[in-house]
Amino acid sequence: MNITTEAFGAFDIRGIYPESINEEIAYRIGRALPKLFDMKNVVVGYDIRLSSKSLTDALIKGLAESGADVSSAGLIGTEMIYFATSFYGFDGGVMVTASHNPKEYNGMKFVRKNSRPISENNGLKELAAEVLKEPPAVVDNIGKVKPLDMMTDYVNHILSYVNIDKLKPYKVVANIGNGAAGAVVKALKEKLPFDTTMIFAEPDGAFPNGVPNPLKKENRAATIEAVKKYGADVGVAWDGDFDRCFLFDENGGFIEGYYMVGFLAEAFLKKEKGATIIYDPRLTWNTIETVKKYGGNPVMVRSGHAFIKDKMRELDAIYGGELSSHHYFRDFYYCDSGMIPWLLTLELMSEMNKPLSKLMKDRQEAYPASGEISRRVKDPDKTLEKVKEKYAPNGEFNDIDGVSVDFKDWRFNLRKSGTEPDIRLNVESRGNKRLMEEKTKEILNMMV
Repeated sequence: MNITTEAFGAFDIRGIYPESINEEIAYRIGRALPKLFDMKNVVVGYDIRLSSKSLTDALIKGLAESGADVSSAGLIGTEMIYFATSFYGFDGGVMVTASHNPKEYNGMKFVRKNSRPISENNGLKELAAEVLKEPPAVVDNIGKVKPLDMMTDYVNHILSYVNIDKLKPYKVVANIGNGAAGAVVKALKEKLPFDTTMIFAEPDGAFPNGVPNPLKKENRAATIEAVKKYGADVGVAWDGDFDRCFLFDENGGFIEGYYMVGFLAEAFLKKEKGATIIYDPRLTWNTIETVKKYGGNPVMVRSGHAFIKDKMRELDAIYGGELSSHHYFRDFYYCDSGMIPWLLTLELMSEMNKPLSKLMKDRQEAYPASGEISRRVKDPDKTLEKVKEKYAPNGEFNDIDGVSVDFKDWRFNLRKSGTEPDIRLNVESRGNKRLMEEKTKEILNMMV
C-alpha cells in the first residue's frame, strides 16, 4: 500500500482512501502512538464511512502490537471519543472519521489524556515522521483489546446540561443524514418529552441522500421539507460524525451557526456572570455585542478546534462557538459537542415560550450575514493578498485567521480552509442586508 503523509493536516488526518489513507498507514499510526504520547490504554471508535471499519481494525492491531490496551467503542460519534477519554481516564483516544468530507475520504482525529487535542503544534508532525519509518519489532507483551459500551454514561452526561422537567413537548425533526447520530438520538428519545421524527436514520457510508454537511445550502432541502411536512417546532441535522448540529426553525428557516454562538453565550452568561466566551474571527459583531451586554468577556481565537480548546483551557472559558457550528463546553472537557447545543436550544425555547424564529429574528436583522461561501481558486495566497491590498488600508485589519477587515457598517473575513483546498468568505453588516450582499458580490468577483 502507498505510504504517504499527505493526508496529515493542521488538526487531524483527512485524505482519499486508499491513496493517502489506508490500512498500512493506520497500522503504522497505531504502532507509533503509544511511544510518542505515552499511551498505555487507548479508546478507539469509527464513523459510518465504508472504509472506517477496516482502517480501525488495522489501527487497533498496531496499537496492541506496540503494547497498548485498547477499548473498542465501535460505531460512534467523534465527541464520544472526547467523552470516553476523560470520563474513563484513558491515556488517549482515536476517532476514525473524515467528518463532513466527501465519501471517498477518510481520516483520524486524536486526543491525549484529558481529551487534549493532538495537532501539528504538539505531535502530529512527529506522528507523520514515524509513519514513514518501518515499524519496530512487535512487543512481547501484546496489548489487550476489549469492547466499550459507553452509551448510558454518555447520554446521562449529555442530559445533565438541561432540566428535563422544564422541557415542553415540542415536535422535532431529526435528520441523521445516514450518519452515526441515530443510536444516540434513539437513546435520547426515550428520556425526553419531544415528539421526534427521524429521517435518513440508517447509518450508510455510501451516503445515499448526500454527504451529511448541512453547512452547504444544497444539503438542507430534506430537513426543510420534513419540518414543514410534520409541522415540527424545530429541525436538527448533523454531519456524519455528529460533532456539529444545525438548526432549522418552525418555518424551515436555516439558523446560521453564527447566530447560535450569541444565543448560547447569552444562556451561559445568565447562569455565570462575567464568564469568558470564545469566538472565531469569521463573523463577530453579534457575538461581541451579546457577550458584553450580558457582562461576559469575549475573546477572539483563530478558527480550528485545537486553537479554541487550548484557549478555553487557558482562560477556563465556559463556552466557545464557531461559525461552522462547532460548539465547545467547559463541562464537556473543553470539547465540542453536536448533541448539547440542540438540547440547550429547546430548553431556552421552553423557558422563553417563544418559537425559534422569533428568538433569532432580532439577531438576524441586526447583523445580516452572507453565510460561509467556499471557492476553489488557482492561488489561494495570491487571492488573499489581493483582497488584503484592496481593503486593509481603509479599515481595521487583523490577520488572526486569514484576512479580516472591519469598517463602520460592514466587515468580512477571508481565509484558507484548514481541511480542504478552498478559501472561504464571510461578510456581515450592521442592519443593512443590501450592503452585505453588495460587498459579498464585490469580494467574490476577486476570488478567481
